Amino acid sequence: MQKIIDKSPEALDAYFKEAGAEKILLVGGKSMDRLEIGGYFRSLEERTGIKIVRFSDFTPNPDYTSVLAGVKLYKDEGCDMVAAVGGGSAMDTAKCIKMYATMDDSTEFISQKMIVPNNIEFLAVPTTAGTGSEATRYAIIYYNGNKVSVTDYSCIPTAVVFDPDTLSGLPVYHKKAAMLDALCHAVESYWSVHSTDESKDLAEQAIRLLFASCKAYLDNTEQGRADMLRAANLAGQAINITATTAGHAMCYKLTTHYGLAHGHAAALCVRALFPFMVENTALCADSRGQSYLEKTFDDLAEVMGCHSPAAAAEKFSAFYDSLGLDTPKATEEELEMLSGSVNTERLKNHPIELTKESIYSLYKNILCTIHNS
Repeated sequence: MQKIIDKSPEALDAYFKEAGAEKILLVGGKSMDRLEIGGYFRSLEERTGIKIVRFSDFTPNPDYTSVLAGVKLYKDEGCDMVAAVGGGSAMDTAKCIKMYATMDDSTEFISQKMIVPNNIEFLAVPTTAGTGSEATRYAIIYYNGNKVSVTDYSCIPTAVVFDPDTLSGLPVYHKKAAMLDALCHAVESYWSVHSTDESKDLAEQAIRLLFASCKAYLDNTEQGRADMLRAANLAGQAINITATTAGHAMCYKLTTHYGLAHGHAAALCVRALFPFMVENTALCADSRGQSYLEKTFDDLAEVMGCHSPAAAAEKFSAFYDSLGLDTPKATEEELEMLSGSVNTERLKNHPIELTKESIYSLYKNILCTIHNS
């Protein structure tokens, strides 16, 4: 069970002492220095004697070589705990460092078939409300230029601090995109072929809280920020059970090719997928059957405060439109490129059968098509 630690210095000091920490590898970018939590860590040794070893050598798309550098620093400095302050990049880097720190380093960590669990204490302080990475068993890193998903329950942080103040200075676009990522996680988890009663309950809580708090969050109130952190965490817990579906499988190339934030790209895909799925339940790929899937869409509509699945799909689209985000334009060649980029493994979690033709058609609906030059 993941521990929730109060953000107060007294509560954090007590947590670190109880954990027996003597030297903590702190993974976080330069932005951490502007936060109150950054000041807390700077003064920790003076107050408690617990030393901090700072690691910031990672990029927005963390590379395996950065993970190796972090593992080396952890070992060379004799650290006994990991903490991460940041968004998905800091979390993913710290997760891999934590996982690999006690594994055999005579061969590439990433090529080893089994993750060997360890009991290293791991504190996460998320500074965005979107990925829910602090609640999931997934870490994304780049190896030889290719994106690799590292998955193991041992990388889930053992404790987390939710500090709404860390969100107060985020750019508006970043806040909108992160919120959309949380919403996509919850919606995709709800309809995933791997959904369970537990995952649906978590996703429902996330969706209801997200819609209820979105205005206060975008108005930058403390309560709005706190609620959105909680909504993203709930969605992360849901996706930790089910994994993502076609919305995420289709969004990655949009992110890299058009320079969109991840949540923005995911929402564009889910906005097109939602009505297509509602209209094509006969293409059900969930072993529980078409009737089950139709009930799932009915239940999801109710969770979203709508009278029908079609209305729920429209509400998702209207919510996206209300945020005033731009939609890229694509040529026919780009549509072909995008269609060929989809990770078919992710499609196995999707409850509606998708073909190359339907994926092409969906991308055409997602993007504003322009004539070839």
